[in-house]
This record gives sequence, C-alpha cells and structure tokens, in this order.
Amino acid sequence: MPSVTLIAPTALPQDMFKVACSTCALRPVCLPTGLPAADVEQVERMVSERRLVARGTTLFKARDPFEALYVVRTGFFKTSVSAEDGRDQVTGFHMAGEMLGMDGIFDGAHPSQAVALEDSQVCVIPYGRLEDITRDAERLRRQFHRLMSREIVRDQGVMMLLGATRAEQRVAAFLINLMRRLRARGFSSSSVVLRMTRDEIGSFLGLTLETVSRTFSRMQDDGLLAVRAREIRVLKPKQLLQLVRRAAP
Repeated sequence: MPSVTLIAPTALPQDMFKVACSTCALRPVCLPTGLPAADVEQVERMVSERRLVARGTTLFKARDPFEALYVVRTGFFKTSVSAEDGRDQVTGFHMAGEMLGMDGIFDGAHPSQAVALEDSQVCVIPYGRLEDITRDAERLRRQFHRLMSREIVRDQGVMMLLGATRAEQRVAAFLINLMRRLRARGFSSSSVVLRMTRDEIGSFLGLTLETVSRTFSRMQDDGLLAVRAREIRVLKPKQLLQLVRRAAP
C-alpha cells in the first residue's frame, strides 16, 4: 500500500502557491464561463491553501471526515472504493480543473479515497468557508452549484455508456472521453500518455487486466490505435467514435 502521508505545504517551494484564480491558466475549465471579476475574487477567498500531493499518496481516505472540496490544479488522481471482497474498485480519474470530494457532502464523511497518480497540486476549498461566502451571494452560489453539477453529469454520462457496451466499446468510450477532457485543457486530441495502469483502467471499466490489454492489441491490429507502453495515439478517430456510437441506445 502507498503511504498516505501528505507532504506539508511548508516543505514546498513557495512560488508554487502564488497563482491566483484570476490569472490561472485553468480558469476557463475550472470556473464557469463569464464569471465576473468580483466573483472570481470571492472564489480566491475560499481557497485556504494550494497543496502538493506526491505521486502515490492519498488526498483523502474512505471514512475521513468531510471538510473541504478539492480542485485539481496540476496532475492526475484516481478515486476508488473498497468492495466487499476487499478489492479496490476504481470509480473515476480526475485531471486539472476537475473537482474532488463531493461524495462527502451527503453524510459528512468520504465513502471513497483519492490517490495521486503523479505529482499533483490541488486548491483546497473548506466547505464551511464556501457556505459562509456564498450564503449572501446568490449568483456565486448558483455558479458553484453549476460547477458541481457539471462533475455529476460528466460522471453519469460515462457510466451510462459503459454499462451497456462490449469491452472494445468500453475502452473506446474511455479513450474518447479522456482525450476530449484533455483537449479542453489545451493538450493533443489524438495522443495521450496514460497516467493510470491497464489494471486501473480495467477496474474502472469493469474489465480484467487481460481483457484491457487484448483490446488495446486488437485495436492496434485493426489500425485504430498505435500503442507503445502507456502512450496511445488515435490513428482513426472517426472509426473509434463510430465504434462507440454503435453501442449507444
């Protein structure tokens, strides 16, 4: 098991924490479009710290008290829950501009854990502070609800598709979803270096490690992908999308 000790902010280079929401490159994907400058300043007041989470360490664990929401500034996280048989079931992968920790709002404790897949940084928004600042700011509260709703809708859309498809279509849907999210952040829309292992992909998709590996190999043999270790290049994006659409209801 990886260590769950978080690196203390005081041990980090201080210039990593100077980027404000108003000048952050992730503002277009992190904050709702058109948010007035005054509201952006209010959001900055909500952020209590910007914390570095080293690869393999845990941001929060299952049953930890819910205290804050976390917006990924850099890096990549996976979330998972423990199944009845003791296995970890991956429930999602989260990249820069996306929010973690909403699952703790319901009963005041996190049902899942979040682990960094690479050295990452998060903006910490204490939930109590968010409630205090937005209590009398209807527009800002509505914008934050939209932001949280966006995360819920994104997860639901992926899971609905994955629940009714074959292995090849699940893997194709996963790759298309991942690359669309990366493209929105200015990265290539045709290639990606996977931060997660094939075993973790299989856990998320409900497939075995062997099935994921065979599916990547078959897609490469069919000319859809070029696979080199964790680097994936989409050679025929239209055909990959058609594969997914054939599975849609």
